[in-house]
Amino acid sequence: MVLSLIGAGLLLLGTVAVATGLLPLDELLVLVDRVAPILAFVVAMTVVTELCSEAGVFRWIARRLRHWGGGRAWLLWLWVAGIAIVTTVFLSLDTTAVLLTPVVVVVARQAGLPPLPFALTTVWLANTGSLLLPISNLTNLLAQNRLGGISPIAFAGLTAAPALVAVIVPMAMVALIFRKDLSKRYASVPVQRMRVAGTSGAAASVDRVLLGTSAFVLAALLPALVVGLPVWLPSSIAALVLAVVFAVRRRSVLRITLIPWSLLLFSAGLFLAMEALQNLGLPVLLTALAGAGNAPGDLFRLAGTSLVGSNLVNNLPAYLALEPVADSTPRLLAVLIGANVGPLITPWASLATLLWHSRLEKMNVLITWRGYALFGLVLAPVTVGLSVLTMILVTA
Repeated sequence: MVLSLIGAGLLLLGTVAVATGLLPLDELLVLVDRVAPILAFVVAMTVVTELCSEAGVFRWIARRLRHWGGGRAWLLWLWVAGIAIVTTVFLSLDTTAVLLTPVVVVVARQAGLPPLPFALTTVWLANTGSLLLPISNLTNLLAQNRLGGISPIAFAGLTAAPALVAVIVPMAMVALIFRKDLSKRYASVPVQRMRVAGTSGAAASVDRVLLGTSAFVLAALLPALVVGLPVWLPSSIAALVLAVVFAVRRRSVLRITLIPWSLLLFSAGLFLAMEALQNLGLPVLLTALAGAGNAPGDLFRLAGTSLVGSNLVNNLPAYLALEPVADSTPRLLAVLIGANVGPLITPWASLATLLWHSRLEKMNVLITWRGYALFGLVLAPVTVGLSVLTMILVTA
């Protein structure tokens, strides 16, 4: 509701800007042409991941995680980290926050392990792991467009080195802080005897047609998203296929709430408002703050500005505000690193963090925002700094 209200307010301000001529109609049409395919992709992928969850794909993974860990907490944690990275890279950071968080909490509790190291790993990697592909983060899709619509493989070529550092540093911090918890052992249970909490009764019966179809569609979709097609196209086809199958097998799941209306309203309003601010001289102000040039010091300064802006406001408006001053590929990557890897301090820095905390509250996993911020004050600047340094060394 809060997100919807903010989005409605921003949309109203953007509409006023168009009506008064502050945002000319031709610029509005250019903006729509740029962001409409991106928002279509967001809607389609949300539908795909929600329907895959309803089919039991993520519960299937949860049943096997504890078994794959082989009774060793550190191995179970590595599996969780690996899956968090994969879901973030291919299905976006919000998917990891929403769908993987309950899975890892349930698995940790079933194994008799504290859920906190697994939960923190999930949210940190959801943010820091979202640098590799255009589809990993909404900011990446915007950056891909800014770079002339380069292919996902070419985009990954630019971001691979800092993206690797961005996942290693948080994992190292978790391993250091929770080394005693991760050194524990637990009772390994055969897959056939394992059940996920909350799946008793009717919910425990799995529709194998839905499960198999959803898994197949998801497996086919992932490579289709990186071959260079407009990402809204394969994701929309996947959403349509799953919707048809669910219409036949479980029609009740097909609700209007599958579409992320609040996120769409917020994003549309934000795009309009930020475009209007560009015409009010925001780039001039930010150039004075973030500097110019491609020297190492300039790139660290720009990434730091992006980090601070993301934690003060949110990573999406921070990226949109700084994009006009990122007039070269290294500068654009510096902004992305700050906006993707940096939102680890405040709860509102990224939508994924808020979604993650909401899931934890529902499952009675307690972590204070003060404690989260203290961890982030150390982790965010270190991870962003090392990621930018890696980018500079690789592109030198």
